[in-house]
Amino acid sequence: MKVLKFGGSSVANSENIQKVLAIVANESKNQKIAVVVSAFGKTTNKLLAAANIALEDINAAKEILETIKELHYQIIDALISEDKTAVSEEINYLFDRVNAIYEGIFLLQELSNKTLAKVSSFGERLSSFIIANAAKELFDAAHKDSSDLIIANNDYLNAQVNFKITNKNITSFFDQNKHLVTVLGGFISSNINGEVTTLGRGGSDFSASIYAAALNATELQIWTDVPGMFTANPRVVKQAYPISEISYEEAMELSHFGAKVLYPPTIQPALRKEIPIRIKNTFDPESAGTLICKNPNNSDDVKGISHIEDVSLITLEGGGMVGIPGFSKRLFETLSVAKINVVFITQASSEHSICVGVFENDAAKAKELLDETFTAEIDRKKIKPIIVESDLAIIAVVGESMKNYQGLSGQMFSALGRNNVNVRAIAQGSSEKNISAVINKHDAKKALNTLHEQFFEERTKQLNLFVTGVGNVGERFLAQLQQQNKFLKENLKLSIKVIGIANSRKMAFNNDGIDLKNWKDALEKGEPTTLDSFHKKVKESNLINSVFIDNTANKQVSEVYEKYLRDSISVVTCNKIACASSFDNYKTLKQVSRKYNASFLFETNVGAGLPIIDTLKNLINSGDSVHKIQAVLSGSLNFVFNNFNADSTFHDVVAAAQKEGYTEPDPKIDLSGVDVARKILILARESGYQLELADIKNNAFLPEDSLKTTNNDDFYASLTKNEAHFQNIFKEANDKNCRLKYVAEFVDGKANVGLQHIPSDHPFYNLEGSDNIVLFFTDRYPENPLIIKGAGAGADVTASGIFADVIRIANK
Repeated sequence: MKVLKFGGSSVANSENIQKVLAIVANESKNQKIAVVVSAFGKTTNKLLAAANIALEDINAAKEILETIKELHYQIIDALISEDKTAVSEEINYLFDRVNAIYEGIFLLQELSNKTLAKVSSFGERLSSFIIANAAKELFDAAHKDSSDLIIANNDYLNAQVNFKITNKNITSFFDQNKHLVTVLGGFISSNINGEVTTLGRGGSDFSASIYAAALNATELQIWTDVPGMFTANPRVVKQAYPISEISYEEAMELSHFGAKVLYPPTIQPALRKEIPIRIKNTFDPESAGTLICKNPNNSDDVKGISHIEDVSLITLEGGGMVGIPGFSKRLFETLSVAKINVVFITQASSEHSICVGVFENDAAKAKELLDETFTAEIDRKKIKPIIVESDLAIIAVVGESMKNYQGLSGQMFSALGRNNVNVRAIAQGSSEKNISAVINKHDAKKALNTLHEQFFEERTKQLNLFVTGVGNVGERFLAQLQQQNKFLKENLKLSIKVIGIANSRKMAFNNDGIDLKNWKDALEKGEPTTLDSFHKKVKESNLINSVFIDNTANKQVSEVYEKYLRDSISVVTCNKIACASSFDNYKTLKQVSRKYNASFLFETNVGAGLPIIDTLKNLINSGDSVHKIQAVLSGSLNFVFNNFNADSTFHDVVAAAQKEGYTEPDPKIDLSGVDVARKILILARESGYQLELADIKNNAFLPEDSLKTTNNDDFYASLTKNEAHFQNIFKEANDKNCRLKYVAEFVDGKANVGLQHIPSDHPFYNLEGSDNIVLFFTDRYPENPLIIKGAGAGADVTASGIFADVIRIANK
């Protein structure tokens, strides 16, 4: 014999109930079936809400009751044809009784637990009667009221079952019952006086387990709207998946910690009899679901991750506790008498403090009672007044084989730490089936995703990107990301999502990932943006492995990096301003990056996509020392002077460079030498030297009036005006059989930038197009320098450099 239980979502409407009946018909082909059903949809909640409203407004309560009646009669009309009149009469009789109770509540102005139990029982009484009669038209079925069989004590809203009497009632009834299928309402019971009681939250599951244990069922099936118990809450962790098999103890741990598919007491009766429990999906009956049994065929060390929100920590602390027995007894006794449930316990081995977790709505009462219990010790300052911390959550990693998994707790806490999830308290039993940690409630989603990735998605890492600046570089970066998305998943096991994008006017966010084919439409439909509002949205998203990407050349954007790093959000930037700002700011960004374990990568600050900074870091990290750097670091200036000659104008060549995307939006930044000065400054700092931008000697070649312009139009006009000056520069170099190159040099702590005449035997002479070249002279490369050469400007190569930094973070 099997026992099948169907929850509220499974019987929410006539269409769903037809699916239930089909499942029951299939399961009952070869054996007798007991079917336990919940109330339709949200019926119980509505019945209780109306009862409370009846105290003040009987007409409003009756209006709610009418909506409940309407649903039930719709289901009768859809499912029952042969005995519709008789069924309708019985249902009408039950609703008349509810209506009479509401009138009594209004007249007496009293709503006791006994009355609440009676009101809430009607949901299951109605649903089980209707479903039983619908089943009779399809196969051999009967109805039985569970309150006739399940006997409990007088706790009307959370009754404790008398299993001796209940088991006798159930076995006696089913021994005499010859029907193939018996439909029973869950949740309801009665006391020895015949008064209706209820089994509390999750009581329908509990009822089904009671029947299964009493009948020694071959299997208890819990049919719901999900295909089993998941590795984590699938509404919070998109990558979560159903667990195939799990032990009773593991299921108990997960259900205690918020796995809402199963109510914890459900397992107890079935566990005692070692009856397998299967969680199935009413809307996908072919899915295997989750099997809960004694010896699961599942070798995973960690079976699931779950959490409880709205938790408060209660801390009893003080030196007067050390070595004095009885403090814990008094603490737990006080909470027990007040019926305050403790969901978490931890104590320091020094006995200096005891910390317990309770639900947030019990915290104020717990503090009041405990302060009273320990008044004498608090007054004598032996202990502190009770400390309460709220807005917390408990996250739990569960698995029966975790005790054999070396380093699991280390992996758990290091993963949380990497994502800036602060752990307030830790508890682990000696059985090692559960490691629990108390964290900020705001971090619960991030923590679940972090741990799920750590223990269940080792083969695929997810990065969540927040991109500001979608001009030339930003647009190319998003295009490259879209193009490579499949390759990254298949070859690097890397899933990259762009969660947020912004330009100077608008921003758009999608926690499931912005469609990179239509990101422009999403941005156009977005909301107005500021640097602060974008940062706030990124922080509120609170996603694992978050990366802020700056594709701008904006000073204000560079000033917010520290905020992101302090939130453990990595920063990738092609914007040179931050790293070329004051040394103190550069040093702070580096220190904050290390402190909060957030990468700060800026490879594209020098040489666009060339691995210049990465190579330099490897030299320094391996113990080498840099003495001299010679470089052509401006792709735009190299392009300009490679194309400028007596047959062209300087104005036209610069305009062409800007059109090709080689220059900054303001080309004067490149031509003034400021951009090159920033680059050699960054290389000097990365080499271990403390320099400021003002320390870089800049031998500018632009005329003074060009340097003083404030917009691009005036700047280009000044270039035309000073064409003779530029032709003289070219002629002077040409007469010496030299080429013009804008060179940056760093020698023994001093740096300069400027236009130089490069002879034909120099490594820089044949540098074509927009290429860059860097020569590193070090302890290991004293005479023949380490040379890096290649394209050093352009939106595509800069975007690829940004992309490479993102991959570096993924591989970290």
